[in-house]
Amino acid sequence: MALIELTDVSLTFTVHRHKRVSLKEYLVRGLFRRAGQNTVSVHALSGLNLTIRDGERVGVIGHNGAGKSTLLKLLAGIYPPTVGTRTVAGKICSLFDISLGFEPEATGWDNIAYRAYLQGESPASLKGKIDEIAAFTELGEFLNVAVRHYSAGMMMRLAFAIATAIEPEVLLVDEVLAVGDLSFQQKAQARMTEMMSSARVMVLVAHDLGTIRGMCNRVVWMQHGAVVMDGPTDAVIDAYVASVTGPVHTPHVGAVAAAA
Repeated sequence: MALIELTDVSLTFTVHRHKRVSLKEYLVRGLFRRAGQNTVSVHALSGLNLTIRDGERVGVIGHNGAGKSTLLKLLAGIYPPTVGTRTVAGKICSLFDISLGFEPEATGWDNIAYRAYLQGESPASLKGKIDEIAAFTELGEFLNVAVRHYSAGMMMRLAFAIATAIEPEVLLVDEVLAVGDLSFQQKAQARMTEMMSSARVMVLVAHDLGTIRGMCNRVVWMQHGAVVMDGPTDAVIDAYVASVTGPVHTPHVGAVAAAA
């Protein structure tokens, strides 16, 4: 059974402030500057209590800088909580920053293996998937070439194919991915839909409220690193929109489709 549970979780970053000083100031004061004088604490997440159970599809909304992407990275284990406890049960797939971590001098084939192992695959499990991953990229003979020669679109094709090759129990998605040309975008969207339907738990960050309405049965509204509202999709989205623009109705996905 998949489960996400955060108990009294807060996350604080210590940021170093860079201030331009003259040589004279450095010589006079630099040696006597107290430790920590040039640091500032940034409270990215504050007092989060969140439980996401098997079968839930949770959207996370809020303004830029609200802490949405930071929350996903904490759930993925990239950031450990400063305070509180994080519990995630189930195999995690994180779809954000998917193009990071490639070996530029290695071929596409080699990078498929490297990235797949980082995602938890074994040589035995990868053996049954590597040909499908290669076919999905549509890169053909370019897989025999070092990835430093790839265009940005080719890199995204390769990264997306590898990242979505596992069968996750917990799927964490930051925005809807747009990769490659129109034909490949359609393939990528179909793959995303398939993964979202098969995962036991999904957490999706998106600014597109129509996507959230269509894919999520629960929404968490964040502001300044804290949860403002957590509940049924329509109720939370309507409250969020009203707070930003006044009581303006955003059409449901089904209504938009019917009107088209």
